[in-house]
Amino acid sequence: MNNSPQAANKGFTRAFWVSNTVELFERMAYYAVFIVLTIYLSSILGFNDFEASIISGLFSGGLYLLPILTGAYADKIGFRKSMITAFTLLTIAYLGLGALPTFLEASGLVTYGSTTQFNGLPQSSERWIIVPVLVTLMIGGSFIKSIISASVAKETTEATRARGYSIFYMMVNIGAFTGKTVIDPLRDQIGDQAYIYINYFAGAMTFIALLAVILLYKSAETAGEGKSMGDIGRGFLRIITNWRLLILILIVTGFWMVQQQLYATMPKYVIRMAGETAKPGWIANVNPFIVVCCVSFVTRLMARKSAITSMNIGMFLIPISALLMACGNLLGNDLLGSMSNITLMMILGIVVQALAECFISPRYLEYFSLQAPKGEEGMYLGFSHLHSFLSSIFGFGLAGILLTKYCPDPALFETREAWMAASANAHYIWYYFGAIALVSAVALIVYGQVVKRLDSQKI
Repeated sequence: MNNSPQAANKGFTRAFWVSNTVELFERMAYYAVFIVLTIYLSSILGFNDFEASIISGLFSGGLYLLPILTGAYADKIGFRKSMITAFTLLTIAYLGLGALPTFLEASGLVTYGSTTQFNGLPQSSERWIIVPVLVTLMIGGSFIKSIISASVAKETTEATRARGYSIFYMMVNIGAFTGKTVIDPLRDQIGDQAYIYINYFAGAMTFIALLAVILLYKSAETAGEGKSMGDIGRGFLRIITNWRLLILILIVTGFWMVQQQLYATMPKYVIRMAGETAKPGWIANVNPFIVVCCVSFVTRLMARKSAITSMNIGMFLIPISALLMACGNLLGNDLLGSMSNITLMMILGIVVQALAECFISPRYLEYFSLQAPKGEEGMYLGFSHLHSFLSSIFGFGLAGILLTKYCPDPALFETREAWMAASANAHYIWYYFGAIALVSAVALIVYGQVVKRLDSQKI
């Protein structure tokens, strides 16, 4: 196959397909672990709800903040070297997450089995060994965030970019779906230990991706490689002073704050409200399943519409999704056999959320890629993820506060009745996020009108 993006009208380059394939493996690893990260921190390491949310939020936030820097560095050293670095760090970190509990158990602080028995771990400083492991994972992941999306920009033309990002987003969500599918059967078989062993699965996936890059990845697009630090600095200054991009990032943060609740709130919420038999991994998988099924159709549907128009539609779907999630706790008897109202309405809310994502995310990446000068794709696409840094910090932090207030851990209460009284208004959590989503949707309408007016004045 011709490895030049100039042939993109006839087909995408090998580098494009290799990049997207390793993204699939990386997403399998990431989502298998991240969907239960807060549970891992609580059930395996003994952190409380607030601590687990803050740690997860800081991890996720750093994962999306660092691409601004790692993306610029990737432009300088080349995407192949950057991918090798990234997948090496990711493999080491995931294996570390799996090995850490073995170390803690050997020290006598905890006993793992189908359920975890703490012997002083929640009070021990040794559990904080998790921090350098997560930092390693964060650095490796930050390279991936910028490199793969920027590779799509490098290996496509303006005419095929929307389709390229649609394919990229399908691969992301196929990986997400597959990774999340692993956790619930494993949990059913071995209980709490599933949260440990899932990390070895993740490490295996990133090691496969590492081998694929070493053996198969080669790109003809080398613009930006070898640039000086002065060039990087001037490029960085240009992007952080681009008010249009900065304001758009802030607005889209509202969408991602709701999206983050698939990991920050939903797993604990459904287990506590629907019971221990709830399947948060399967519930979360509704999102990537819908995205994979619909993103290509939505991209074709909106092909003649601007990126902002497509994003506007998605933004007004998000508050609807939050309200649907809230409805579960307001309904009476179970529906559809053994499925609780909590589960049913959560699934419906996630369906709407996934449709919103189809309208927003690929076009958002396309919009950013078109602003990127040649050779600065990594920096610009890394910068585009700043919304996820903000939504992680604020979304996970708010989730920890709201879970503690409206849907606390049942283990903290002496009786079932006392917990039920404390969690009677658990659905209020989703009202908060619905309000945030609505404000963001209105803000994007205003943003689009202002930008359109300013552009018309330049003509």
